[in-house]
Amino acid sequence: MVWISNFLVGAVHGGMMCTLLDSATGCAVQSTLPVGAGRTSVEIKVSYLRPVFAGTPLYTRGWVSKPGRRMAFAEGEIRDGAGKAVATASSSCLVFDL
Repeated sequence: MVWISNFLVGAVHGGMMCTLLDSATGCAVQSTLPVGAGRTSVEIKVSYLRPVFAGTPLYTRGWVSKPGRRMAFAEGEIRDGAGKAVATASSSCLVFDL
């Protein structure tokens, strides 16, 4: 029912943006790890700054703010086609041997 109500309003559900940010921050952390190491998200905090409407182009990026051997921290942002930030995130990842 949530999807239907958001569809009728015309705004994109925040879960989609959370998924994009979780992927961007996770990939950023993974890029710093040696072969044979993996990671999983422990926590993500998302701030929604403005509404996103269907058809809006989105650009997502993530970067590592503090790498680590057991825990790593990353941040991310989503911008719209005009370059305005629509959401930001901070994330922590557990690092482990595969």
